[in-house]
Amino acid sequence: MEELLELRQLLEQGKVYEALLLVDELEEMSLSDKINKIDSYGVILLIYLIKQKAEKRSPRSWEISIENAVREINKINKRRKSGGFYLNQAELIDILQQGYQLALKKAALEAFEARYEAQELAVMVDQEEIITLALKLIQQ
Repeated sequence: MEELLELRQLLEQGKVYEALLLVDELEEMSLSDKINKIDSYGVILLIYLIKQKAEKRSPRSWEISIENAVREINKINKRRKSGGFYLNQAELIDILQQGYQLALKKAALEAFEARYEAQELAVMVDQEEIITLALKLIQQ
């Protein structure tokens, strides 16, 4: 909110260049926030996909969690006014790859009643397959 007041003051003072710099900063902050949210939901998506593949089952609650994560990623990533998306396919893949190890650690705490460490769980699933599936679900 502080930035909007500053923007108003700059515009009222005719300081267009400074106002544009502030607009650029606000856009960067907004995009950063969207990326962080997409990353968080991406980790959740990966956790459930890892658990599905490792345990070879998919309870309804996991399906709903997967659907919700996909829905939230798509909602956050969609540009409202101009259409299109904030992050392209390559950027989504990068985010999923970056979040995979964290998702694996969290999935290890939940899958098989936490009997396996993350490294042991990693052997049971194919990272590339999980990321490809996550991307496919996001892009449906």
